[in-house]
Amino acid sequence: MPSEINLSESCGATASLESFDGTAISYRQLGSGPPVVLVHGSGGGLHSWQPVAEHLAARFELWMPARRGYAPSGPGRSPKRFADEVGDLDALITKIGRPVHLVGMSYGATVALHAGASGLPVRSLVLWEPPLYAAGDELTPVRDEFAALTAKGDRRRADRLLAEKVARVPAALLELMDTGEPADSEPDDSPGWQRDLESMAADSADTGRWSTVTAPTLLMRGADTWQPMPATLDRLANALSHVTCTTFPGQMHFAPSVVPEAVAAEIIRFLPRS
Repeated sequence: MPSEINLSESCGATASLESFDGTAISYRQLGSGPPVVLVHGSGGGLHSWQPVAEHLAARFELWMPARRGYAPSGPGRSPKRFADEVGDLDALITKIGRPVHLVGMSYGATVALHAGASGLPVRSLVLWEPPLYAAGDELTPVRDEFAALTAKGDRRRADRLLAEKVARVPAALLELMDTGEPADSEPDDSPGWQRDLESMAADSADTGRWSTVTAPTLLMRGADTWQPMPATLDRLANALSHVTCTTFPGQMHFAPSVVPEAVAAEIIRFLPRS
């Protein structure tokens, strides 16, 4: 049994478990009620869902893992595949001991889709803008360039590469972004990003395959999120067999951090209380 370290009530307890291949997966757990697993996106970690989780903990038992590659979880094997992430969720759900609601943000929403299609005991899915267009061989040179840039310590150009080639941020927004050198106090998330790029490069952009997902699904988006995300989400909504769609006016891809209370309210509205 892993030892637990009690943090503040709002952060929950932190602990770790051993996944299928021996990788240590750290997680935080707080709240009570039906179990909900919150899966963070690329460049995230234990903190990513915290603003939303604070509005959910009175109704749900929340489990927030740091995905493999993101400290304090272990790095995992390379090259990583989405099947590895599903294996990690399988280990966590086994620990929980009950079917779960699975909530994913960005890349974490893609992980949730893979888990939903894999036969894991998932009661429902809540997805925030899975970047399903960012997949396949076209990402192989991006993966390799990112590795070269981070090996040289050039985080500014590495971050710009991700914004341009993976997130596909429009040029006008790129000009507004702060592309200065990251502060020394910022954690280095490049190992996690590198693993995520490995998974995306080996994946498919075919949205039709998600027709095999039968769990009730809430698909959330920002009204102002740039293309190709909106078109991708439209195709995903058409593929899913049991989907509810929600759009947040005036928001972009970052709404879970910008308007966490509103995002939490939609999750509460969708998920059953028991």
